[in-house]
Amino acid sequence: MRDIVIEQTLPFPRDMVWEALTDSDQLAAWLMPNDFRPEVGHSFTFQTKPAPGFDGIVQSTVKVLEAPSRLVLTWKGGGIDTIVSFELEDIGHATHLRLTHAGFKGLSAIMPRLVLGSGWKSLVRKKLPELLASRGSQPVKAGQ
Repeated sequence: MRDIVIEQTLPFPRDMVWEALTDSDQLAAWLMPNDFRPEVGHSFTFQTKPAPGFDGIVQSTVKVLEAPSRLVLTWKGGGIDTIVSFELEDIGHATHLRLTHAGFKGLSAIMPRLVLGSGWKSLVRKKLPELLASRGSQPVKAGQ
């Protein structure tokens, strides 16, 4: 089954985007409430509203933490056991984000993959940039 891959260039500095991925409060503001800590091996949960076949809890563990460029988490919930990775790269004064959600296996993963694919797009293309903009830094204009 195909992985979810979403790429987005964000008009904000990489350190600012990294903080939005690794600060529990900021992560909660654009993704889900959580008890995340940026420590390899830290197990934590994301919590959201339950839905059919999903109790609203995602069990995660920090697998890779390479500041400020790579974060890899396990993602277990709703019948799936997968991996989410965030990779950041400087593009001038902006940041290129590549999110990969991998490991969807079997027929039971088809619906979660469709739901998560749509959800990740909205989060990465709308909610995350909104959070970054609200933090007081102005987006970098093209050509700067």
